[in-house]
Amino acid sequence: MPTTPPVALLPEPLPPQKPSSKTELFLSFNWLALQGFGGVLAVVQRELVEKKRWLTRDEFIEDWAVAQILPGPNVVNLAMMIGGRHHGLGGAMAALMGMLLAPLVIVLLLAVLYGSVADTPTAQGALRGMGAVAAGLITATGMKLIATLDKNPMGMGLCMALALLTFVAIAILRWPLVWVLLGIGGAACLWTYRLFLRQERRARRASA
Repeated sequence: MPTTPPVALLPEPLPPQKPSSKTELFLSFNWLALQGFGGVLAVVQRELVEKKRWLTRDEFIEDWAVAQILPGPNVVNLAMMIGGRHHGLGGAMAALMGMLLAPLVIVLLLAVLYGSVADTPTAQGALRGMGAVAAGLITATGMKLIATLDKNPMGMGLCMALALLTFVAIAILRWPLVWVLLGIGGAACLWTYRLFLRQERRARRASA
């Protein structure tokens, strides 16, 4: 008599974590900054979402969107947001120092060294190779995060259309980033806000 094979149990999702101290914030973002040469988006997503679990993928998408529209480097904005969320102003400053201190020293040393070899074909070829790897890392991270758009109230189809429109505006038409953010980003925000209001009204009617 044939026997039914055992059903493989799906692994339980791991619970979210949070930074235990300002020191952990400083060390974590310092290590993250040292890994992020040329392609920080891939490193940020892997460290904060997959390894440390300080953010879920949905939270990462939302916080990263906010960090990108704020003035300054987006990863620095994200670090300060996470630090401030868990440990107040001191946590934000610890994350900021972690992001900037060691990389600043290394960049200054590399700038001095690069000045003496900048014209050599070896140095120019190395930088071109790093650029290609950075583009690949960012593309892979973007593809990995596409699944989170399923939960967006606009739906996967409209989100993908907006992403394609943004790519055309930036990469092909060469429109200034600020106008793309205000135009396409502003329209997406207003449409999403309208959808949320509609969902809220439906929920009120259902509960009445």
